[in-house]
Amino acid sequence: MSTPAPAVLPVTWAPRRNRAVLYALCAVLVVLFSVLAVVLPESWQFNDRVMMACSGLLFAAVGLMLARPKVVADAEGLTVVNFVRSRRLSWAEVVRVNFRAGDPWVVLDLADGTALAAVGIQPGGGREQAIRAARALRDLVEERGAGREEQRA
Repeated sequence: MSTPAPAVLPVTWAPRRNRAVLYALCAVLVVLFSVLAVVLPESWQFNDRVMMACSGLLFAAVGLMLARPKVVADAEGLTVVNFVRSRRLSWAEVVRVNFRAGDPWVVLDLADGTALAAVGIQPGGGREQAIRAARALRDLVEERGAGREEQRA
């Protein structure tokens, strides 16, 4: 039985298709609301126009926030970037990688008994791609994580 080759680190998983769509949508929103602010009827005041442009920027900011998720694996551990928060984990903190049928994204079981969503690995960019990414992450966790520490003891 051959052992799979170790992954070349660092590795980044992110829903690239979602990001591309969201970045394009954000650009369209900023342009659209800016154009609307300029072509509004003259009955609209200057502050109304500014608020229209600011609304486009606000909507784009929300879109950029939705495009943030990613999971980065390096030699020291994982960095999980979700919509609002980021969390740095050592390999020993991650006990298991879960990605069941119907799950919206990977869930990491942690050594402290909690779970952490890893939104950067999700089927939105393709179910098979997400399964491959979850398996690669699982293999890294098994190779470097808490299970390895238990085997040494």
